Amino acid sequence: MGKEFHYFPELPSTNQMALSFVSKSKPSEGTAVFTPNQTAGRGQIGSRWESEPHQNMALSLILYPKTLAIRQQFMLNKAVALAVRDTVAALLDDSQRSVWVKWSNDIYVGKEKIAGILIQNGIQGTHLQYSIIGIGLNVNQIKFSNNASNATSLKLQTGATYDLTLILKQICQKMEQYYLLLKFGHFDRLDALYLQHLYQYQQSAWYQRLDGSFFRGTITGVTDTGRLQMQTDGEIIETFDLKEIKFCL
Repeated sequence: MGKEFHYFPELPSTNQMALSFVSKSKPSEGTAVFTPNQTAGRGQIGSRWESEPHQNMALSLILYPKTLAIRQQFMLNKAVALAVRDTVAALLDDSQRSVWVKWSNDIYVGKEKIAGILIQNGIQGTHLQYSIIGIGLNVNQIKFSNNASNATSLKLQTGATYDLTLILKQICQKMEQYYLLLKFGHFDRLDALYLQHLYQYQQSAWYQRLDGSFFRGTITGVTDTGRLQMQTDGEIIETFDLKEIKFCL
């Protein structure tokens, strides 16, 4: 991971640049695209990713997980989320902080968002042909807009200033570790770790449905296709897609 490395002082989107590389040639697996100034990054469901220039990490990795069937693609999400989660936990180096994977692809410190992941897959037939792994990590930024009211950063957590290049190397090392688990089919291990670090897993909490109504539910797991499983009323288990439920933080 990161052996082939492309640095840009500024980019609209590292994912879009990585996609342009894939469309024109076949970069080696693990190729990294990095910028300290991403001007038009986006998150899940088309949301904008706020990032102050030269303060945060914007990274995309090019992978070719061709052994993964389409129905297994959420296993890649699990591997990536765990890699970013472990990187953040190691950088904070504080057992008092709880670093979580918030379904489906955000990383939280306590109840605050510190990182987001956007994965774009190319599919041929029944299998993945390539994946662009976009990672946005709040590093040295200390002020965020009202639209990002629950945002945090490494610096806000510790008061320290971090070297973006060193963090890049750490993310790549963790990504390689988890990607190898994925490639060698250690799905049970990935499943167990994902649930171990899943935000609000087995805890009763408030959520909001698409129609605006609120309800209490308990997360019981995630399906193979990435839908959130939740016990919502007695023994009733419902499943939700990303657009169908909102966490009430």
